[in-house]
Amino acid sequence: MDSHVALWWLEGSESLGSQCRQLIENADEVYFSAVTPWELGIKRALGKLTMPDGLVAALQSGGFVPLAISTDHAEHAPALPTHHQDPFDRMLIAQAQLEALALVTADQSLGSYDIEIIDARR
Repeated sequence: MDSHVALWWLEGSESLGSQCRQLIENADEVYFSAVTPWELGIKRALGKLTMPDGLVAALQSGGFVPLAISTDHAEHAPALPTHHQDPFDRMLIAQAQLEALALVTADQSLGSYDIEIIDARR
């Protein structure tokens, strides 16, 4: 799941659509990338958002599975077409492609890549 989706989930935000919430609740496994605490931590340090301390622990206690960044992921991300420039999103795309995972996101621009997108707002 994209970083904003993790925050929406933890906050109980209405930005996360009811269909998407139900899909997450009923899934066998839902992964969050190592990108999530990295990206959100940087944004919090820059004053762009607030997030709870212990983000990783909160996600894991909620049943989400951490997905580490492998060297294969790191090698694949810069080789992606340049439809999207955000390095965090490019890593999520690389992970989704290499691990055959769908990506839960509200960022429709990521649909240009060969991955399954689950619209977080539905």
